[in-house]
Amino acid sequence: MSTTSTPVAKGHYFVPAASHYSTFLSWGIFLLAAGFVFRLNGVPPGLWSMLIGAALILYVIVGWFGEVIRESLGGLYTQWEDRSYRIGMVWFIFSEVMFFACFFGVLYYIRRIALPELGGYDAAYTPWAGFTGAWPSSGPVGDKFLPMHAWGIPALNTFLLLSSGVTLTWAHWGLIKNKRSQLNLGLALTVALGLTFMGFQAFEYIHAYHEMGLTLGAGVYGATFFILTGFHGLHVTLGSIMLMVMLGRGMKGHFSEHNHFAFEAVAWYWHFVDVVWLVLFLFVYIL
Repeated sequence: MSTTSTPVAKGHYFVPAASHYSTFLSWGIFLLAAGFVFRLNGVPPGLWSMLIGAALILYVIVGWFGEVIRESLGGLYTQWEDRSYRIGMVWFIFSEVMFFACFFGVLYYIRRIALPELGGYDAAYTPWAGFTGAWPSSGPVGDKFLPMHAWGIPALNTFLLLSSGVTLTWAHWGLIKNKRSQLNLGLALTVALGLTFMGFQAFEYIHAYHEMGLTLGAGVYGATFFILTGFHGLHVTLGSIMLMVMLGRGMKGHFSEHNHFAFEAVAWYWHFVDVVWLVLFLFVYIL
């Protein structure tokens, strides 16, 4: 079944044709999330559910965004569509802020409320004698581990992400001044820095698992560490993919100095990822 038909113009606002992409995306997200839960609990179909869900999401991303690009290049968008996309991106980033705020809130609750309370019980009334509740902690029943230090790979990754923000801004300046070589070089450098960040984070995870005992079984410290850094790493991965798309479009001559919101949207997202990392680096690695 085709996912699109002839678009319909309605007044001054472009109205796209009905599409099944949103349905496919919903199923893809559901299957990916369900498969991840099954996988964590040792249910064999979990891996297949994750793969099918990821394939559906990839199909939607390529197809749906491809249509948007063709509509934009076809001159179907006006200031009204541009305004809609900007408002939508602002709300999307706001939702991402709230997403990470929830996990930082969990970290605050654990460190400032739950652990001190557990460690403050009278020795005669607690089943965890000797538990002080000091941070970093695996909690009363978690596995032993070595905490992750800030002044190694995490500090290097901080430098890489901050540098990527500079190169992306430099690329944006090049686009505004219609310097295509500066745009493409800046984007290429930003992609390289983002991928290098992910490579170092993968190395950090391997080192944590095999040499530090820092796993998801390391109680509350291990759980919060991998949830926060893992979700941030997922955002860096998605941002890197979007930057690669922008690089490909830039090399094909897309965008102009006055019409390039797709580039701006990715830049907003990438700078948001940079800011989240700075907060994460402070509260997860340093404090």
